[in-house]
Amino acid sequence: MKVVIIASEAVPFSKSGGLADVAGALPGALEKIGAEVLVVSPLHRSVRKHALEVCPELITVPLGPGSAWGAVRRSGNFHFLEHDYFFDRPGLYGDGHGDYADNVARFVFLCRGALELLSIRGIVPDIIHVHDWQAGLVPLYVKSLYAGVFPKTKTVLTVHNLAYQGRFWKVDLPVTGFGWDRFTWRELEYHDDLNFLKAGLVHADALTTVSPTYAREIQTPEFGYGLDGVLRDRAGNLRGILNGVDYAEWSPEGDLHLAAPYSARSLGGKGACKEALQRRCGLPLRADVPVIGMVGRLVEQKGVDLLIDSADALAARDLQLVVLGAGDRGYEDGMQWLGSRLRGRASVHVAFDNEFAHQIIAGSDMLLVPSRYEPCGLTQIYALRYGTVPIVRTTGGLADTVSHGVTGFRFDHATSDGLVWAVDRGLEAWRDRPRWEGMIRAGMAKDFSWDASAREYLRLFESLASR
Repeated sequence: MKVVIIASEAVPFSKSGGLADVAGALPGALEKIGAEVLVVSPLHRSVRKHALEVCPELITVPLGPGSAWGAVRRSGNFHFLEHDYFFDRPGLYGDGHGDYADNVARFVFLCRGALELLSIRGIVPDIIHVHDWQAGLVPLYVKSLYAGVFPKTKTVLTVHNLAYQGRFWKVDLPVTGFGWDRFTWRELEYHDDLNFLKAGLVHADALTTVSPTYAREIQTPEFGYGLDGVLRDRAGNLRGILNGVDYAEWSPEGDLHLAAPYSARSLGGKGACKEALQRRCGLPLRADVPVIGMVGRLVEQKGVDLLIDSADALAARDLQLVVLGAGDRGYEDGMQWLGSRLRGRASVHVAFDNEFAHQIIAGSDMLLVPSRYEPCGLTQIYALRYGTVPIVRTTGGLADTVSHGVTGFRFDHATSDGLVWAVDRGLEAWRDRPRWEGMIRAGMAKDFSWDASAREYLRLFESLASR
């Protein structure tokens, strides 16, 4: 089984979100069970920090009436398309002023550049697995402009977050190489705009999302972002495959970021991690008060406003709060206000800090994930592994990974009352030490490694290739 993965980011080389975690971990998991995998991604500025081998190929990518050339570098089976004007930039998709104005050309270069590289090398994969809108044109390219190069290749599109669709002004259509005959409501057109993701949803041989619940949710108007009709039409080709996590990085037994290691058999080190977190955050060193952590982007999707609106209720409860994240300025300011409202019992850090994230997840008693929607979510899975009880909203992958009252607590309605209700359930359980330790061990016993997810992907790939 020859599989090519095309993704706009992949850890440890580049990252803005969960897509990078999947593109970085899934190839190795597939290879462990017998697949041959090659990954193609842009040579972003962050990739240059890694040791890379220069490949002999030079590729020429058609862009509208002209073309752009690119070079190729590699690290193992990860191949990077080098074009400094497109990819040697401070951000992957934009900067502080918004998305880059030439994102159409940048990601047409990724889509067609990857296919040109395969063509030059004579590689005809069984499966081309593409991720999100940035690679969304690939399935249509394979069926049309490159049909003679990849006559039997099947394509799979994974949607990590349907809210991001690659929607552009229609005058950019010629850059893609497609004619105006493709600009119809059945293919590339969406409310008179060009939509990269829609092209992939229509033309990929199979569609996946990153959790079973999210696969159902995106077929509804509430979560479909205008594409729910397309997804309902392709429901027979759509499935949810839960993301895995890399336990080599996220495991309290060997996490070098922690004050002390611990495991389900020996939880003593978790108390040391809690004390170290309180000390770092300037909070009172109290073992008799629960610490609730929150790690993530401060944006509307993550339900940040629900936490801010709960300030008065939380101030009336004996707890400590630690928040780490950055995002929209309004929510950053709101979190700072929340910290002042709970002065002496809250510590808010507007930043991205991977080491600190590990310490918060290990040192907290509970982890709050109040997302309005969450395709999969990883922090709640990390929390389970670290014996930190998640408090989540019942949506997407959060519903698939947290069992209410068993490994964590869930609230259904995206309101501050719902959040406080779930926090109160957590505080009640925390005071019942035998029950609490049972929940901790139940969560730590869960296995969300990539092994199971990779097997499910491989079964999908094999079923497509055999058609």
